[in-house]
Amino acid sequence: MNFLSHFYFERDNHDENMVIGVILPDLVKNAQKESNLYPLKEKHLFEADKYQLSILSGWEKHLEVDRIFHSSEFFKTQTNALKQLILPVFDEKSPVKPFFLAHIGLELVLDHLLTVKGAVSIPTFYEQLTLADKPALAHFLKNCGLNNTSTFFSFLEQFISSRYLFSYQKMENISYALNRICMRLWENPFTEVQLSLLTERLEAYKESIEPDYMEIFNGIEGMLPPLF
Repeated sequence: MNFLSHFYFERDNHDENMVIGVILPDLVKNAQKESNLYPLKEKHLFEADKYQLSILSGWEKHLEVDRIFHSSEFFKTQTNALKQLILPVFDEKSPVKPFFLAHIGLELVLDHLLTVKGAVSIPTFYEQLTLADKPALAHFLKNCGLNNTSTFFSFLEQFISSRYLFSYQKMENISYALNRICMRLWENPFTEVQLSLLTERLEAYKESIEPDYMEIFNGIEGMLPPLF
């Protein structure tokens, strides 16, 4: 799941350190894709600081939500449905893998629906990130083995200040985001014509799942352990 979908499960959580912990695995990967952190293997390193424990709890919840989501029938069915819908976007020269695009596309469309339906508050999301204890976050990352945190915090500052997730309210920006993600892996993944067609297909897909998209959020919420 993407940022806003993870935040959906914290929409009423006033612990800003847990909130940033919930999206921290994705923040780290976006900031430094070569970083692989495994804080749950060393829980004792965070026990002396309640803020770090909150961040760790958020990290653990992120992994559990992703585990449930990616093993769900909803994910399998909807990824395949979106894949079939977007296949006309590709030509024989396209380097992009349709399943990869459908996987990420599904997650971004869910974020889009949460936004336009008012199921999450983007201003609240950014406010929580701003309030999170940054010294505790730095100590958390160092305890995970990320000794040089300057790159991460530069990314985090830009992520918060840009308010980029507001752009998810428009479907053409979802296509743009998908293109940017693909550009990390492949050169010139889409032409302008293909991007326009991709937007049309994503809009049609959104309309098809809009009546029932909350079933996956309700399902995950019902499966989360009580400690969360």
